[in-house]
Amino acid sequence: MKEEYRIEHDSMGEVKVPKDKYWGAQTERSHENFEIGVGIETMPGEIIHAFGILKKAAAMANHKLKPERMTSEKLDAISKAADEVISGLLNEHFPLVVWQTGSGTQSNMNANEVIANRGNEIAGEKLLHPNDDVNMSQSSNDTFPTAMHIAAVLMCEDRVIPAVKKLIDTFLRLEEENRGVVKSGRTHLQDAVPIAFSQEISGWRTSLERDVELIRASLPFLKELALGGTAVGTGLNAPAGFDAEVAKAVSDLTGKDFVTAPNKFHALTSKDEIVCAHGALKALAADMMKIANDVRWLASGPRLGLGEIRIPENEPGSSIMPGKVNPTQCEQATMVSIQVMGNDAAIGMAASQGNFELNVFMPVIAYNFLQSARLLTESILSFDKNCAAGITADREKMRGNLHNSLMLVTALNPYIGYENAAKTAKLAFKENISLRESCIRQGFLTPERFDEVFRPEEMI
Repeated sequence: MKEEYRIEHDSMGEVKVPKDKYWGAQTERSHENFEIGVGIETMPGEIIHAFGILKKAAAMANHKLKPERMTSEKLDAISKAADEVISGLLNEHFPLVVWQTGSGTQSNMNANEVIANRGNEIAGEKLLHPNDDVNMSQSSNDTFPTAMHIAAVLMCEDRVIPAVKKLIDTFLRLEEENRGVVKSGRTHLQDAVPIAFSQEISGWRTSLERDVELIRASLPFLKELALGGTAVGTGLNAPAGFDAEVAKAVSDLTGKDFVTAPNKFHALTSKDEIVCAHGALKALAADMMKIANDVRWLASGPRLGLGEIRIPENEPGSSIMPGKVNPTQCEQATMVSIQVMGNDAAIGMAASQGNFELNVFMPVIAYNFLQSARLLTESILSFDKNCAAGITADREKMRGNLHNSLMLVTALNPYIGYENAAKTAKLAFKENISLRESCIRQGFLTPERFDEVFRPEEMI
């Protein structure tokens, strides 16, 4: 069936646009000129959502400051169309890829054209122009960084942090369930002095709590919006007070406390706020890497590894070895962590490219940041549900490993000295005998005195 087109025009001339799509000429040009990652690396939905918010907020601010141009009728049409963008109802009308102009100009125009055409359809007349009305008092140069900040804040506050809190709650429960369970500690992947399993879990939990604090500490800077700086930061073609009014409108629409950036020249060219915020996400990824690795080491076996904990058996682990089960949730979490660390390198490099009055690497920054936030959210929720929630301690194995550890000899230091304690451990290892037998054989303590002072469960 032959696809039907309509003719749209822009400053460069006429363009054929699919008849059933709300986008216009400039979106279509980008769609045709950047066939890179089509259908895979399209502009993130969170950015489209954020554009809906900021376009509605800009119309609200313009109506307050320039009611003769942004009439009530225009505000109503823009608001209704923007609400459909915010809800995701119009996502199919946003086809553009990440790999486009580095300012995100075409994605800004995509939003302008979709909202104008849909708004005109709602109004039943040609009321709105994409540039003159939907883009009033704005430039791509201040809208894209604004959309990026809005999307990042919403992702961190509404998705990442709640996901981490679920895992924190699981660890709090596991701490309570395992109080009094003593096991061998390990440093350098070698036996160390005893630790309570609840203490080990508390280390995981506190790392995640600190990550939440670090993410939250970065958000006030992301809540500063570039909107109002227009093309180069001077605010050309925006009315006085527009920047503050539009930030207030964004706050009202999102329920978040956004403010206008105090220096728009900085806001357009520097991406240091998002570098900082992603650094906090990278810290979370680093902690998830550590926690997931701890879990899979402790669960290794089931007979030839540490085997001190048991984790849920979710799926067969081998196409050739019957009965094998692998720590797959640990593996997905560590792979996600590596991806986030790679994204951090890309974001840092891209943020360093703010030449003169504009950074033109913003789509790749947004893409990587939002991918990191999305992956961490989904990975942590999956790890919590399919692994952490089902962790159980093999108390017998923990006790056996504990009492077989040579590093329990540390408890003897105050009674026989460091050097004699070292001799005790070395002989026990060499002859595969107990610390008790080694210590008594070398005459360092009597059997009665050894039993009196050697109490591993009290070493924590």
